[in-house]
Amino acid sequence: MAQRVGLYPGTFDPITNGHLDIVERAAAHLVDKLVIAVAINVGKSPLFSFDERVAMVKTETASIADKYNTEIEVRGFQNLLVDAAKDFGATVLIRGLRAVSDFDYEFQMASMNRHLEQEVETVFLMASDRYQFIASSLVKEVCQLGGDIEQFVPKNVALELRDKYNK
Repeated sequence: MAQRVGLYPGTFDPITNGHLDIVERAAAHLVDKLVIAVAINVGKSPLFSFDERVAMVKTETASIADKYNTEIEVRGFQNLLVDAAKDFGATVLIRGLRAVSDFDYEFQMASMNRHLEQEVETVFLMASDRYQFIASSLVKEVCQLGGDIEQFVPKNVALELRDKYNK
């Protein structure tokens, strides 16, 4: 039987508990291998460098890979998402949805991707209730203003965020 390979793309600036929830659910129920694709060239001017984001994602997802015996690979990408999926052997794009506003954007992206590459399906996972409001941009803002972020990101990520803003 062919291995089911999924691709979960994002900026992951930084990776949050919401991202990790999507990774865990995809690894547990949807794919045999999950490629987490970290965007290299992003117009968002990330706080963390590409290498820092990759390192955080690898560290925070290692236990999920072990727990579900699912291969998790962290890679960079800077091309069309469907081209990255083909490059990585993925036939499923994993996307998380937090709110109706996410759906509007993601629906357009899924439709465009389907027109560009019919062999790649998009699967949406609804954010778990406790993570629906978490966005990396909000976590960074709360941290920058001195708020408690440990409920939104793993401890190591919280430390790295605080270090960034204290420099």
